[in-house]
This record gives sequence, structure tokens and C-alpha cells, in this order.
Amino acid sequence: MIAYVTFGADDLAAAERFYSAVLPDLGFTLKTGPEGLSYLPRAGGAAPDFYVKPTFDEAPASAGNGTMVAFEAGTQAEVRRLHAAALAAGGTDEGAPGFREAYGPRFYVGYLRDPQGNKIALFSSNPDEPGRNG
Repeated sequence: MIAYVTFGADDLAAAERFYSAVLPDLGFTLKTGPEGLSYLPRAGGAAPDFYVKPTFDEAPASAGNGTMVAFEAGTQAEVRRLHAAALAAGGTDEGAPGFREAYGPRFYVGYLRDPQGNKIALFSSNPDEPGRNG
């Protein structure tokens, strides 16, 4: 199951105009913040969250820079296993599995690029596992 999709944008106002002309009709609500735009499926919606944000490395956004698809795993061990398997299958490490201070205390994530350079995330937010603070 795809959990969320992130696209990079250099002009958030233009992005908001464009996506707000389409996504509300498809069942998304918009939440804005300093980190960018968050289009969230309405209650009961099955679509993944869709984010539009400046790129993390501050280089211009492109089809590959700032674009990421995230896949949800069931456990932190599964994140580690799948991250290692992806590296062994020709992927490139973009961030070893672990907790990140910028995200919630249960968001355990590893980042990779596929052989073409597309960025993916593997994550788990399993409430039955220890969080970042223990």
C-alpha cells in the first residue's frame, strides 16, 4: 500500500493554485504550514496523503528532486530488512533506517534511490514498538 507521495516545488503559491483546483474535488483537504502543502484524504478516504514541499537539499525541484514515494512496512525490523534488500538489488542509500528528529516519535524510516534515481522511503509507525525516545 502506498502511504504518501511527495512532490517538490519551487513556487508553493503556484502549486497551491494548481492542486487546489483539482484535489478537493477528488476528496482531499488542504493543510498548509511552514513545511509546505499537505493534501489529506477526507475521513474514510483510501488515497495516500499528497505533499508539495520545497526540496530538502534546496536545489531546484525537478521530476526527480523532491519527488518521493513512501511505502509502509509493518515493523522497524521490516524497514531494515527491506532497506538492505533494496541496496543489494542495486539501490543507493539516501538515509539509513532510523528515527528522525524532524518527524513524529514513532516514525521510523529509511530512504533510498532506485537504479533510475527515484527516491523512495520505507517506514513504520507501529504503535506496539518503541518510539524515538525509548
